[in-house]
Amino acid sequence: MRSLINILDLTTAEIDKMLDTADDIIANPKKYSEVCHGKKLATLFFEPSTRTRLSFEAAMYELGGNVLGFSEAQSSSAAKGESVADTTRTVCCYADIIAMRHPKEGAPLVASMNSTVPIINAGDGGHNHPTQTLTDLLTIRRKKGKLSDFTIGFCGDLKFGRTVHSLIQALSRYENIKIILISPNELKVPSYIKHDVLRKNGIEYKQTTDLESVLPELDVLYMTRVQRERFLSEEEYIRLRDSYILTREKLKIAKESLTILHPLPRVNEISVDVDDDPRACYFEQALCGKFVRMALIMELLGIHLD
Repeated sequence: MRSLINILDLTTAEIDKMLDTADDIIANPKKYSEVCHGKKLATLFFEPSTRTRLSFEAAMYELGGNVLGFSEAQSSSAAKGESVADTTRTVCCYADIIAMRHPKEGAPLVASMNSTVPIINAGDGGHNHPTQTLTDLLTIRRKKGKLSDFTIGFCGDLKFGRTVHSLIQALSRYENIKIILISPNELKVPSYIKHDVLRKNGIEYKQTTDLESVLPELDVLYMTRVQRERFLSEEEYIRLRDSYILTREKLKIAKESLTILHPLPRVNEISVDVDDDPRACYFEQALCGKFVRMALIMELLGIHLD
């Protein structure tokens, strides 16, 4: 039995194979429509979610399986003080695989240590979000045709952005990736990402507070929102929330081949006038999330088609 807690739990070969499966699901959906018949996915979401939870549910349904679970901690026995370990041990009795989102870093790891079925980390605090990373990688590969030889800019909340941390870790293992980190000084990427990931892997990177100065260099722009729920001070959140707002006017200096990504939800960091720009790929990115989660569920359940 295998779980996915961190994107580094997968080798690049395994990631590439999973993305190949996702591409095949997109091309041949009927081929996969009953592969999880009789299987049940439990979605244990202790923190709000729209895309991740619904894409997991849609993924399992489109594989022919079933779904059970809850969408907030208050509707589970966690509200009564039940531990993650005990919740996991109980849900294992009812499901074949579990997707868990939790506000506390490390909770899905604790779950995996107390589980008899595969656990998928669907986001833990400001730490990791490996299935969003698979989504991002699939989107980039479908747009660029490869996962190497490009410059990607991460813009916004790089301190608490778990999607940013996971994607940087994943891309650091591919060839000739250049990374530009764009954020206010208060929301810079954690030092462990710079020291243990970027420098350790010899990744070329630079930091700036000015998006427009680096926009012409980018092949991929990964926008993120400033996350209110990660701040202890509402005043600090309000001061930083509008640090970067991408508009159609600003995009005039960007490459025509630019791919604009966002893990969503957005607040106002991407103006709605960008949505019709052919470079805007964030809703397509959300769709890719369903297909890559279908591939992941199959992999962790040991289901392989010829």
